[in-house]
Amino acid sequence: MSKLDKNSAGYIFGFALAIILVCGVLLSVVSGALAEKQYEARELERKTFILKAALGNEIAEMDGEKVKAMYESRVKESVIGVDGNVKEGIAVTSIVLKKEYKKLEKDGTPRAGEDVNLPVYEILGEDKTSVEYYVLPTYGFGLWDNIWGYVALQKDLNTIQGVVLDHKGETPGLGARITEDKVQSRYQENKTLFDGAELVSIKMMKGEGNDYSSNQHAVDGMSGATLTADGVNAMMKNYMKLYLSFINSKKS
Repeated sequence: MSKLDKNSAGYIFGFALAIILVCGVLLSVVSGALAEKQYEARELERKTFILKAALGNEIAEMDGEKVKAMYESRVKESVIGVDGNVKEGIAVTSIVLKKEYKKLEKDGTPRAGEDVNLPVYEILGEDKTSVEYYVLPTYGFGLWDNIWGYVALQKDLNTIQGVVLDHKGETPGLGARITEDKVQSRYQENKTLFDGAELVSIKMMKGEGNDYSSNQHAVDGMSGATLTADGVNAMMKNYMKLYLSFINSKKS
């Protein structure tokens, strides 16, 4: 029996192929394990943001397990269309906000022929029966990249209970400040979406350090971040328009 020639092209090719196959299997296993953990992390973040928008500091000190438990007991999920009607059989976890955002024109209206899916989160009171708040996701574009958020409305579906904002690539120290509690809390100062029956939304103003306590539709801005603020304003108004039929149906 002849010895295997380890210097032959066939041996080298076979050895390289075996290494590639083994590494491929290992990478696949690791990738699968990481993908599951990444999904769990995204889900925990989503649930935390939704609860924080409505309940604020009540969940600030909660660990992940407590957040999950509260979410399971107090949040009712549904998906609606722009007509305000619930879409049966569609889970909110199947909705990718970025994909839904791409179905919209620049003014926030759905493109012709597009069917936009809108998640709705109803936050139940401690009795677990009556709805205490409604949380509506929003999505838009800031200075450099996408921004998004969750807007919590009180039972009147007009008064802002709280907001949580996040971004992909806004400028640190400037537009990236939309993630700060100090900025987000400005929306909690008796701000409302409607002026009578008209949807006016809420505008983050240019500049910072001004008092808008007497204006129900304006909040203080962020110095040096006008374009990010413009993106937040467009996102807020465009998405509240998308939810308008749902809001009106609940108010009637």
